[in-house]
Amino acid sequence: MSKLEKAYNELDKMELVSSENSSVHALDPRSKILVTSVYLCLMLSLPLVRLSELLLFFVFPILTAAMAGIPYGFLFKRSLVVLPFALLIGVFNPIFDRETLFYVGSVPVSKGWVTFSSILVRGLLSVQGALLLILTSGFYNVCKGMEQMKVPALFTNQLLFVYRYVFVLIQESIRLSWARDSRSFGKKGHGVKVWSMMIGQLLIRTFERANRIHLSMKSRGFQGSLRMLGHFEWHRSDSLFLFCWCTFFLVIRIFPVSESLLASFRWF
Repeated sequence: MSKLEKAYNELDKMELVSSENSSVHALDPRSKILVTSVYLCLMLSLPLVRLSELLLFFVFPILTAAMAGIPYGFLFKRSLVVLPFALLIGVFNPIFDRETLFYVGSVPVSKGWVTFSSILVRGLLSVQGALLLILTSGFYNVCKGMEQMKVPALFTNQLLFVYRYVFVLIQESIRLSWARDSRSFGKKGHGVKVWSMMIGQLLIRTFERANRIHLSMKSRGFQGSLRMLGHFEWHRSDSLFLFCWCTFFLVIRIFPVSESLLASFRWF
């Protein structure tokens, strides 16, 4: 199985996971959107040196994934995609910021290593929070929830189009890959000329298909807004979910909870 086929299967698997039944899946997507937004805002607003408080935010993805019946390993593995970008951002912190921040036993830990670790943790937590929202609601329900929250239709429409045509683009790429392999007679490597021709063909096919889709949408009365069926209703469980998690995030963000827990070890 090629990497493209694996990527397509992963996207399809995410859609299947979002259709499962659990207490978290049954919640109104709007409550999960609000909780995820508060989670990301408060987590990302923490100073980089407060790594211990940042680690406490792992409670949200771990506990919510368990409530939704999603293995945390599945979630963690897919969040690792952000690590190369986070490494690129913070790789020079340990080199240029050598101020000693605390000691682990007799070993000094510099501020640069703490901020570097914080950047990695922030990346993982951000991706895990976004993935949980998609895995427990489904991308279409998230966009529909945003629409009911009065988010501009232009924004939600663009998100839906991008998500839908990721599948289309991968399918076209898989067909091109099959055609190339069937004509390569077992050759493993392919020259720059072959790759450039494939990219050109993919762009042409994408443009032609987009034009056909646009014409078919206009013939069906499309006027710039996608109409999504269904309407979400807010329940008491949604209010409880929102209140509990927002309270937890605020306590972590405002009060030095981890400092009191770690005081006995004299880390900070």
